[in-house]
Amino acid sequence: MRCAHTLKAIGSVELLAAVGLILPAVLDIAPVLVPLAATGLVLLFACAVTMRLRRGEKATTADDLIYLALAAFIAWGRFGPESFTG
Repeated sequence: MRCAHTLKAIGSVELLAAVGLILPAVLDIAPVLVPLAATGLVLLFACAVTMRLRRGEKATTADDLIYLALAAFIAWGRFGPESFTG
């Protein structure tokens, strides 16, 4: 029972992060939220990779690493030295 609540919480965090990546850029309202959401996703997927490795789920770690790399790319692109935000 506890695991189901944890999975729902993680799913909610991922959904909020996706909204945080898309809506501020589309609506041009507080675009600083985009790299913050991407940074949050980097932390989330770093924890997911760690958890999967501890549980011995190496086959599904590749997906999390890809998502981690994409979120890191977005955060770096928005916070980085030559930000593409304009």
